[in-house]
Amino acid sequence: MTAWRALREMVDGTLLLAGDTGFTDAGQALVNRRFAGIRPSAVLSAAHAGDVARAVEWAHEESVPLVARGGGHSYAGYSANTGLVLDLRRLDHIRVEPRSGLVTVGGGTSMKALYAALEPYDVTFPLGNSDTVGIGGLTLGGGVTTISRAHGLTCDALVSTDVVLADDSTVTASEHEHPDLFWACRGGGGGNFGVHTRFTFQARPAPAGSTCLVLWSWPHAVDVLVTMQEIMLGAPEAFSARIGIARSAGDDGIVSVVGHHLGPASELRELLAPAFAVAKPERADLADRSFWDAATYLHHESAGGAFAVRTRCTPRAVSEAGLHSLVRAVEKWPGSANPDGAGAALFAWGGAINRVPVEATAFPHRDTRFLLSLDTSWHEDESPEVVRANLEWLHALHAETAEFAPDASYVNFTDPDLDDWRDAYYGPNIARLAEVKRRYDPNRLFTFPQAI
Repeated sequence: MTAWRALREMVDGTLLLAGDTGFTDAGQALVNRRFAGIRPSAVLSAAHAGDVARAVEWAHEESVPLVARGGGHSYAGYSANTGLVLDLRRLDHIRVEPRSGLVTVGGGTSMKALYAALEPYDVTFPLGNSDTVGIGGLTLGGGVTTISRAHGLTCDALVSTDVVLADDSTVTASEHEHPDLFWACRGGGGGNFGVHTRFTFQARPAPAGSTCLVLWSWPHAVDVLVTMQEIMLGAPEAFSARIGIARSAGDDGIVSVVGHHLGPASELRELLAPAFAVAKPERADLADRSFWDAATYLHHESAGGAFAVRTRCTPRAVSEAGLHSLVRAVEKWPGSANPDGAGAALFAWGGAINRVPVEATAFPHRDTRFLLSLDTSWHEDESPEVVRANLEWLHALHAETAEFAPDASYVNFTDPDLDDWRDAYYGPNIARLAEVKRRYDPNRLFTFPQAI
């Protein structure tokens, strides 16, 4: 307890230990309840960047494992550990410079706060679609959003970032200062090189547009998936879509397209016409919206609980035979009590994402046209048999998709069960990332099961 007392005296923020009021909630602030059993020894809510530096210094001296947490959205539970969790959510200042379009935000800023701060200026950059996602994890893993085909990744809008390093010094990484670290921070994944206390982005005017939510019944799944892939391969960069199939307990399954078009709904209807022709939708909601109304409409909502996600990045459309396999697999989902159920989704990439050379940033998937995401969910209090059946189903489906999708995965949909994660997450950039790691964190203070 003497060491913890020393840390408490070093910082201005709040340090919670087991038994303190609020410790249980602070220690379990993880979106994925699959990892609710990971209990830290302490949680420090940093009041400012100086607290971060002092906590890093203390953790190094005391040999206590340290992990930084923003929104707690790590799919693999990596924003928790058994040592010290450094909660960054109080680092949520936001400054917008109207003339330059530069937006500077604290390292723990949430999407909800960012949208609210940017709307009065009517400027934006690629942001996440969940209120509680933190800016740090989103940016450091790349950040693919609904406007990325037109405006690129979140990390492509990054101008600079302040980082507390393993030696407790603070540096600013940009194109001109510590450019090797700046390169690594654009797609090299959160938690690898230091604790980020501030980010500056280049924003642009927020474009009005339109949205769609279209649903088809299950018998039309393959036809819709085939057609929607063809649409997205030829679609303008202004249109982005998530094409999904899903089941939950007690239903026959649903086929969905959720889209955002930076143009009028009349154009969006024309783009979707081939899909409407191949099968009549059960529901088709298309509407013109301001950028801010579209962002609200597209916000992701979940029933919560425990889940697992596995991904593959592919530079081409999934074959019709592969789509048949996906549909059959989802039909065989073993079930759970979580209403989020299970399914597969194709996120359309391309456009501005693909125009950046693979070596220009640490994000390697610049040739990807579709991100294939496979998921399943359950309640955290369900039996071990239910959990095992869901995970076995997901792993078998992931293995089956190796036949028609390359072995590359998106680090922001972190997969704790991924074997060759270094190559899958980082591809040809892993060797350079390892060099940056050795330079800035030679003793691996910042570590977790899939740390560089």
